[in-house]
Amino acid sequence: MKLFYWSFAALLLVSSSWAEVSEDTSRDLSVGELLERANRGRIPDFDEPELIGGDIAIQSEADRNADPCTSRGCMWLKNSDGKVYIPYYIANHYSSREKSIIVRGLESFSSISCIRFRPYQQGDREWISIESRSGCYSYVGRTGGGQTVSLSRQGCLYHSTVQHELLHALGFNHEQTRSDRDNHIRVYWENIIDDMRYNFNKISTLNQGTPYDYNSVMQYEKYAFSKNNQPTMLPIPNSNVSFGQATQMSRNDIDRLNRLYKC
Repeated sequence: MKLFYWSFAALLLVSSSWAEVSEDTSRDLSVGELLERANRGRIPDFDEPELIGGDIAIQSEADRNADPCTSRGCMWLKNSDGKVYIPYYIANHYSSREKSIIVRGLESFSSISCIRFRPYQQGDREWISIESRSGCYSYVGRTGGGQTVSLSRQGCLYHSTVQHELLHALGFNHEQTRSDRDNHIRVYWENIIDDMRYNFNKISTLNQGTPYDYNSVMQYEKYAFSKNNQPTMLPIPNSNVSFGQATQMSRNDIDRLNRLYKC
């Protein structure tokens, strides 16, 4: 019996150590790698939206190649005090530790911009509903009513992924789909999974007069959607420049956020 007890205890210790190592390794992955891993093999529920770009929810086929910030407007409304208050609701299926990761991501915007995420109150007409659905995803910009930001408990609860999805909700697309992308990134179409090529289509984005940012938390890494372990995109003219490795918002991410909302 004593032998069984010690064997069981050792197994628990090994399992616990593996979990800690696994989590630490995940923290070192770029946001693009985390998102692609979390959404790989995604099987959406019947009431979930179609995704483009790996984690961008769309309402209709017409939204596939449109940037809501240029086609219909995407911004959340500014209050008379100059702040942008965005109500949020966090579903109760998260643990206290998981909620703390989400809240930390929400609060990270208040110190660097005029964005203020605040808890949902009765009577709010527009809000972000943060739920653990199938994978990580968000709509781009304000859509009206309650809009889902999915942060699955399986793979999406990292500071970088929370910031990434919230930037989508605030109106931002992926860096590699910027209208000036071809001046900074070469896309290797032959290496992309055949039915994922549309994820690299350029769209008419609002770039806020900011430079292309290889270090943006919205920039995917070079093997994103690769079918043969070869790069799907590389910087130009110097392909050795590091990119797509962000683990939090860059200075440019913050700058363009403040420019969009005139903070």
